[in-house]
Amino acid sequence: MTRTTSQEYAEAVPEEDFSRPRPVPGNLVPDLTGVNAFDGDEIATDVIARHAPWARERASTLGSRVWDPEVLKAAHDAQRHVPELRTLDRLGDEVYDVDFHPSYHALMSLGFGSGVHSLAWTSSGPGAHSARAVLSYLWNQIDGSTACPLGMAYAAIPVLRGRPAFAPFAEAIAAEAYDPSDVPIGQKSSGTIGYFMTEKHGGSDLRANVTVARPLGRRGPGETYLVNGHKWFASVPMSDAYLTVARTEGGVSCLLVPRRLPDGRLNGIRVNRLKDKLGNRANASSEIEYHDALGHLVGEEGRGIRTILSSAEYTRLDFAVGSAGLMRAALSQALHHNDHRTAFGAPLSQLPIQAPVLADLTLEWAGAAHLGFRVARAEDSAGDVSEALVSRLLTPVAKYWNCRRVPAVTEEAIQAIGGNAYIEEHPCPRYYREAPLNAIWEGTSNMMVMDVGRVLTREPKAVEPVLDEIRPVAAEHPLLAAALAEIEELVTAPEDTTRYLVTRIALAVQGSLLVRHAPDVVADAFIASRLGTGWGPGLGTLRGVDHQAIIDHARLG
Repeated sequence: MTRTTSQEYAEAVPEEDFSRPRPVPGNLVPDLTGVNAFDGDEIATDVIARHAPWARERASTLGSRVWDPEVLKAAHDAQRHVPELRTLDRLGDEVYDVDFHPSYHALMSLGFGSGVHSLAWTSSGPGAHSARAVLSYLWNQIDGSTACPLGMAYAAIPVLRGRPAFAPFAEAIAAEAYDPSDVPIGQKSSGTIGYFMTEKHGGSDLRANVTVARPLGRRGPGETYLVNGHKWFASVPMSDAYLTVARTEGGVSCLLVPRRLPDGRLNGIRVNRLKDKLGNRANASSEIEYHDALGHLVGEEGRGIRTILSSAEYTRLDFAVGSAGLMRAALSQALHHNDHRTAFGAPLSQLPIQAPVLADLTLEWAGAAHLGFRVARAEDSAGDVSEALVSRLLTPVAKYWNCRRVPAVTEEAIQAIGGNAYIEEHPCPRYYREAPLNAIWEGTSNMMVMDVGRVLTREPKAVEPVLDEIRPVAAEHPLLAAALAEIEELVTAPEDTTRYLVTRIALAVQGSLLVRHAPDVVADAFIASRLGTGWGPGLGTLRGVDHQAIIDHARLG
């Protein structure tokens, strides 16, 4: 074997004429900009049109910012420049301050200023929870880190609003504004709130908490207690107040702990360190200690878990809707890339190997979005006994299923785009790291399954309104009818079938909702694949369907 010398290679290769203009490479995909994430979304616009038409302009305004280059840059920069903890100021005084990048504050201003956190409680219009769910769905396409404080505010407002002693906090937290100043709540134009519950020895069993609270004087709702202990996962430590749980003489109780006292002093709170998380990095999650912190009892002693769980209904709904939003963001990026990039003489989205993947992603998004918005609609009619039961059962079902599916969707979207989606300049790495968290916060998958089991044990009739909604549709779809019969049998089955039961409920509800609200081609393909036997365990295995017609349902225009 002979080797070519560098001189022989130079003589063999003609010298390039650098004086001539170099050709510009084609087939490059521009950034996804210039489209409105709400106006072009058939599901979100339909929800607003049917349940909250008064909120259309607000939703459209926020939708115009989702793919705004400045907003995308802020979301990227806020994740790249993570928060930093300062325990002491330059004089050595304890401050326990968290410094955020300006991009984080810009996102918080946009989210809180858009009413993403409070519209459900501040609007008197019909369908306020549905309208707020659409805003959250759009916001989760922008940024998951700031979705955390937005969601906590959404859940806390009704807990505080119903108690006169906490009216100043409720009013500040509900305001459509963002004030990052670290001063007492009475000096601020708006407020934020955190949930500090989990302790280092376990997160699921709040009854095992060792943090204690003893009355400073009188006992009872609204009274002041001294709180001592720790919290292992304390997100947004710069919040103006924290809802926390601690043991009192009457049992596990809920307390509101301000960060600052009225005179401006720190309220016995020490931030030990910030968590170095896989994703959600722009959000400061911390480990904190209480040292004689002044807290005010929310509700009765011993009723703390019930109080916290009353707000968990809203945070879990928010994660179900937020997961659908995250799917929508990943899908929008995948469709944009595949519609613009060509191979073998056609857009990638039309290739027979790629179209089934994009169609499958569309089905996942459509099912998740309709399921999340159905739970929000139940909240709009919470005064109705039937709808209250729907909310009680479907909230953990939707939280479980949507949050379980979103990691697979974000990963497949990266596959559909290729190497560029694995680079940090692209939004997809943010989605991919964010996706697993949704299934962990506010109750892991097993906790959601256990919650469904408890509902069916304590309130067996809770499943009936859900099944009654499926039955008319099942009469026209044999696969849905078979799933319905299986669910009715599983409701009385042993506990070890509960996860399977929750999955079947989720798929059956999604299928029935798509029949009512989606194009026939989408509903039929979903039912045939998710409830039939001709669909593989991975995405992209759809057979015998019109892939392009399904994909059209997801295009933003």
